[in-house]
Parts: sequence; C-alpha cells; structure tokens
Amino acid sequence: MEIEQLSKANLTDLVRLVLELWTDCVFEEEYDNYERMLMSDTEICYLLKEQETYIAFIHLTSRTDYVEGATDYPVAYIEALYVKPTYQQLGIGKKLVSAGENWSRQKGCKQLASDTELTNSSAIDFHKRIGFDEVNRIVCFVKEL
Repeated sequence: MEIEQLSKANLTDLVRLVLELWTDCVFEEEYDNYERMLMSDTEICYLLKEQETYIAFIHLTSRTDYVEGATDYPVAYIEALYVKPTYQQLGIGKKLVSAGENWSRQKGCKQLASDTELTNSSAIDFHKRIGFDEVNRIVCFVKEL
C-alpha cells in the first residue's frame, strides 16, 4: 500500500472515493472543487492505493478561523476521511491520519481537529483509539423563514 498526494493524475480517482463517502454529491462539482485544491497552500488530500486501486483518502485544511476546542492557530482540520468498507479495521485510516499529522506540522500547526456526527459511533471510537480527545457535542438547528 502506498500513499500518494493529490495530483492531476489521481484526481478522478479521488472524486470517485468522495462520491462513495457523500453519495448525494455530483461528480463535476466535486471534480472542480478538488481540482482547485491542486494549487492550494492550505489544503491537501492524500490517497491510499492498494496495487492499482485507490481505497482511501484524507482531506485536510489549515484553518485560522474558529475551530471548536482548538487553543492554537493555525489548526489542521480533517475535512474528510474515507476508507472503503472492505478495507476498514486494517490501520489504513490511522496511516492516513499520520500522513496528515506530518503535513500539519510542516504547516506550523500544533493541533489537529476533526468532527463527526453524534450517531457515528464507529468514527467516534476511531478518533479516540488514535489519540483524539472529545471536546464538545452539539446539536445544530435551522429554521425556515
């Protein structure tokens, strides 16, 4: 298994993984979003490849705006982390987070933050297993006007 940084060559493969994670997204829209990232200093994606198949990715940003629980800025943030279901529980997510930690340190970040849905117990357990501390739980609301 090898980790690759997002590039023009693997952009389509990344978008396919993104669509597995967020099934309501549109290919062209996500392709444009991630293509812009190729030139970014504050965002990065890493993909993990098993032989010739991309099976996982992590998307990170360096944020200077408010991040729940963060005490030092900039703070690195895991925007997305996805491992194909048949490859979960094999240490792949941890390996990608480790690559993200290295990038975060290079960007001068002293903290790495993340979030997940309150009902996503497997993601909560994963975060705790790899050293994250839970800092808050929230319920969000919207009112139509």
